[in-house]
Amino acid sequence: MQQKIDISVVIPLLNEAESLPELTQWINRVMVSHGFLYEVILVDDGSTDASWQVIQELAAQDANLKGIRFNRNYGKSAALNVGFAETRGRVVITMDADLQDSPDEIPDLYKMIVEEGYDLVSGWKKKRYDPLSKTLPTKLFNAATRKISKIKLHDFNCGLKAYDERVVKSIEVYGEMHRYIPVIAKWNGFGKIGEKVVQHRERKYGTTKFGLERFVYGFLDLMSITFVSKFRKRPMHFFGSLGTLSFLIGFLITSWLVMEKMYYSFQNQAVRDVTDQPLFFLALVAVVVGVQLFLAGFLAEMISLAGRRKNEYLIRDNIGF
Repeated sequence: MQQKIDISVVIPLLNEAESLPELTQWINRVMVSHGFLYEVILVDDGSTDASWQVIQELAAQDANLKGIRFNRNYGKSAALNVGFAETRGRVVITMDADLQDSPDEIPDLYKMIVEEGYDLVSGWKKKRYDPLSKTLPTKLFNAATRKISKIKLHDFNCGLKAYDERVVKSIEVYGEMHRYIPVIAKWNGFGKIGEKVVQHRERKYGTTKFGLERFVYGFLDLMSITFVSKFRKRPMHFFGSLGTLSFLIGFLITSWLVMEKMYYSFQNQAVRDVTDQPLFFLALVAVVVGVQLFLAGFLAEMISLAGRRKNEYLIRDNIGF
């Protein structure tokens, strides 16, 4: 059985060779000064620079450092998911590798989890040093997520977060879902979610990995996680309800057209054939769509009973495990 420790720090990274020595030394100073037993798990998400070589050198000098190297770039969510699986800490801290997150925040985040009983604490970079092209979409993204999730956080996407160990062992993160970890945690029953204003530092090395396309993927993932969280165990409730509604609309329109045809026929009045009316074909489409939604619901029920989503990432190398 693995020894329990106070804090596990999970750091996903992509091409951050220059910042790693300074970051790990900073984390070490904070941990030692507060007497924490800790580990740092560096997850190299397919870097093409010297990041892995730097991790190897640092791990050879510090037994608290561990490394995982992906065979290719899978994304931040994959790096966090794999890192979470390896943690041993009572509290798990995540932060970015670009030195824009301050390790000096770790002790206060730790206390909020252990002493104040939070399940998750998210950092809020109230004062940011990012360009307007990044901050404006971020504000829109956060507003939409707050509205849908009912979680009152200002910065869902802040990389600096603290988790109770139970949270990271109970969730699975994929796609761009790292943005929605508080939402995933809440819908898994971890409702005590807090926020702490944290320092945002200007980038010192390298270039940002941010791209506007990530917000498109992010909003799509928000729709996905909203659906999955509500209907994962009962997909027939969603598809069946829509299917029933569509089928009934089609059936009622068809019945009305047939009855109208019969009524005017008995009155010896001229009336168009049912199949000559555009409304009939709309009703027919509604009936077909209703049946298809029913079938989709049954298939989704069978799939949900047969198994669960499982992500597997090809790990090229690791250190310390």
